[in-house]
Amino acid sequence: MLSVVAGVSLVYDLAAGLVLLAATDRMASWFDAPVPNPILFAKLNGLFLIAVGLGYLGPLFKPAANRLYLWIFGPLLKGGGALLFVWNYFTHGSPESFLLFAIADGALASWTLVALLKKPDLIVSA
Repeated sequence: MLSVVAGVSLVYDLAAGLVLLAATDRMASWFDAPVPNPILFAKLNGLFLIAVGLGYLGPLFKPAANRLYLWIFGPLLKGGGALLFVWNYFTHGSPESFLLFAIADGALASWTLVALLKKPDLIVSA
């Protein structure tokens, strides 16, 4: 199951990163959000997502040896990201469309957590 989670996360992060990097203006308009100023911040986030997505190649092919990556970029990053999207929506009035990221990130974080907890004896092994 960890390999499947890693594969889905790879595609999710890679796709979002490529679109954010290559079509920043278009992605902002899809989500009814302003383009960050300077645009460099959005481009750096795109590059970050591409790197995170490519990082899932390790867990995709050797999930047992890459559990730490899954813990950090699954429950911690995606789970934290989901919470921040919801928090920002309620406290700073971000567009409702941002809640789609909260749902997607939260679902992937939860799925990763469940997959990681299936073998509790291996939770912290790297």
